[in-house]
Amino acid sequence: MTQYLPKDIEEKWQQRWAEAKVAEVDVKAAGDKFYMLNMFPYPSGDLHVGHGRNYILGDVLFRFFRMKGRVSLNPMGWDAFGLPAENAAIKRGIHPREWTLANIQRMKKQFARWGILYDWSKEVASCEPTYYHWNQWLFLKLYEKGLAYRGKAPVNWCPQDLTVLANEQVVDGRCERCGAEVVQKELEQWFFRITDYADRLDAGLDTLEHWPDKVKTMQRNWIGRSVGADVEFPVPTLGKSIRIFTTRPDTIFGATFMVLAPEHPDVAGLIADHPDRAAIESWIGQVRNQSNLERQESGKEGKFTGKFAVNPFTKEEIPIWLGNFVLMQYGTGAIMSVPAHDQRDFEFARQYKLPIKVVISGARATPPAPDDLEEAFTAKDDSAVIVNSGLINDLAVPAAIDRISDEIERLGIGKKTIRYRLRDWLISRQRYWGTPIPMIYCAGCGLVPVPERDLPVELPLDVPFTGREGNPLAKHEAFVNVKCPKCGADSKRETDTMDTFVDSSWYYARFISARDNEKIFDTKLVNRWLPVDQYIGGIEHAILHLLYARFICRAMHDLGLLEHEEPFRRLFNQAMITKEGYRDPSANMAWVALGDVEWRDGKPYRGPVELVPEMGKMSKSRFNVVAPDELIDRYGADTQRVYTLFIAPPEKEAAWSDEGVIGAYRFLGRVWNLGQAILGGARATPPASVPHASIPPTVLRKTHQTIDAVGRRIERFEFNTAVSALMELSNTLGDHVAEHAGSLREPYLALLKMLHPFAPHMTEELWEAFGEKGMILTSPWPEADPALMQEDVVTIVVQVNGKLRGQIEVPNPPVESVIMGEVQKNERVRSWIEGKQVVKTIYVPGKLVNLVVR
Repeated sequence: MTQYLPKDIEEKWQQRWAEAKVAEVDVKAAGDKFYMLNMFPYPSGDLHVGHGRNYILGDVLFRFFRMKGRVSLNPMGWDAFGLPAENAAIKRGIHPREWTLANIQRMKKQFARWGILYDWSKEVASCEPTYYHWNQWLFLKLYEKGLAYRGKAPVNWCPQDLTVLANEQVVDGRCERCGAEVVQKELEQWFFRITDYADRLDAGLDTLEHWPDKVKTMQRNWIGRSVGADVEFPVPTLGKSIRIFTTRPDTIFGATFMVLAPEHPDVAGLIADHPDRAAIESWIGQVRNQSNLERQESGKEGKFTGKFAVNPFTKEEIPIWLGNFVLMQYGTGAIMSVPAHDQRDFEFARQYKLPIKVVISGARATPPAPDDLEEAFTAKDDSAVIVNSGLINDLAVPAAIDRISDEIERLGIGKKTIRYRLRDWLISRQRYWGTPIPMIYCAGCGLVPVPERDLPVELPLDVPFTGREGNPLAKHEAFVNVKCPKCGADSKRETDTMDTFVDSSWYYARFISARDNEKIFDTKLVNRWLPVDQYIGGIEHAILHLLYARFICRAMHDLGLLEHEEPFRRLFNQAMITKEGYRDPSANMAWVALGDVEWRDGKPYRGPVELVPEMGKMSKSRFNVVAPDELIDRYGADTQRVYTLFIAPPEKEAAWSDEGVIGAYRFLGRVWNLGQAILGGARATPPASVPHASIPPTVLRKTHQTIDAVGRRIERFEFNTAVSALMELSNTLGDHVAEHAGSLREPYLALLKMLHPFAPHMTEELWEAFGEKGMILTSPWPEADPALMQEDVVTIVVQVNGKLRGQIEVPNPPVESVIMGEVQKNERVRSWIEGKQVVKTIYVPGKLVNLVVR
């Protein structure tokens, strides 16, 4: 065993770990627990080295904390329902379950080849009835509490395929399958009432000390807590008022027009007699087919309804417009527009030549004339005052907001309000591959929940897939037709399935008792193991998945299932690994494969594609994927692991380098060869009678400094600098191996322990070669001795008048009198003070001396 050959050892240790079930954890065992969790993946079947960064990070932490003596749990499961499996079934002519399970097996093999240890005894897959049974149970509990309800919501509808489309299936407003223009259609669907938890979800962000600030900001913005007032604006021609919500009621005297979302329920009445009603309705249809993001980022467009509202304070008529930038999902779907003091309103007013009225001015400034404004004037601080505003004239903005809000309530035309951008969670999906919603429609009894004794409502497996003509579940008579559990009458099942975010909203709790068929989980055990100590996953899940998981955790807390309201104590978002690849330079890359045809902009395309180089996220569409199997075959899994962790801080994007991989391979080779040399020398040298006596002081000191540094850096996710420290230690050992090979066994074994989380296969093999008992994984992490970390000498910086003029070395610990003596002897320092008077000496203990001279 003289040459480092990864292929000879990696399968061996992967098999031994599996046979010994080293990652299996008794969740009832006593001890300090550490719950490590990666966001469970969708089983696509294809993992590249970019994916590996996520899972390798988790494995490093699991191995490290296990060696530190904690009862460490690292489970894995599969987010196995969803649209990609249906698309694969349609394209390949196979069942989505067959495709999904095959991918799971493929990915499990890839995880094993990476040397990643998971507790497979706790594996879950959301497509299995043993899992989605409890999705359904949880739905029923939320329904009992009024947190699940049925309401109307728009869907993407393909008029040619006669089916509902997910947002991902709509490309440039067209069906990705047939190219038909997609329309919006209102359907009765199921919701979870997450808005009931808006305040708690917002406040809870303040308790998440170990979450990235960026994620908390994104969630806070999504929740969108706004303090303001609802105000009624009368519309005489409708015989009713339209309610607006504003966070700036102090500007109400400057409201010169109103804008409604095109979907607002009063729009039909407002345009009923409009001479261009057909054109306005056509425009409304176009706007409704845009995503919210498109509406916010596209140019501002509006249509005048021909009707007027009355400003309740100025009593002036103001025109009512429709605007593509106003969303029903925020506030009331109607806004008062104050163009002098809101940039969006200002641009809209200038575009459509609408009136502008100034009602805010600087404290000591003359209010500008509306025509002189080049942009909206927004109050930047409390020095702004209200003008042209009746009872609130001359008040500072905060006081004006309080005063006008009180007046709105006194007049009975509105009230102080807290509103949220957050909207209830639409969980209905008109698709097959998902959890069936456990509800029954009875003509006599209405909506009837499926009794708990009849769960799970299993998904039938004999369903044909065409991707056309609606939800295939609705055509499966054996599934749809059922007796009402209340009256026994012929009834119909709900054929909508659940959003896959439901699957991932509570799986962290199921892992603790994944084989429990009697209840959703063991509450006592889960309360011990939650919150998850370390959660790792991509920033792309910063909002929806994490928000829904936080909501469901709170709901389970309120159901008496959990003590905690937050599921994840610490969160880490790894960044992408990029690599140069190629891209299609066609205008928008909006195409998908459908058989031998590519659809681009709604048209079939079979022409040539010119590929141009591009650095980007790894994906097959960019032709820049680095496949792990090929890399492992050539250099070994340990090489990939070390390079992946060394390439950059894990929160930073990193560019993949084939040369860098070779560098990692060479480093491991040096560690291997160092072990061979030490092993040979140790056999020829008897052990010292005094601990550490034969270890060179430089090596001993460096070893304990490295133990201290690597442990701290792993806990801080500074994996790249931890690997650097290990490289430095190996270099130090290499410098002494020729003369002291027989004395380096102990420092080398410490190196192997610290390297193990990064390169587990090689370190296990060397541990065994050195005759150590058991596996290195089950050995304790080395302890740093502070006394042995101390340097023999300390370097002191010497300044003259604050400028660096020299350095001296003194014995450790430093003594001030010795330091001053060495300063006086230092020739370089003396040259700067010769002939001058030292008027002051400043000494910073153990760091520097500053001589002030004149």
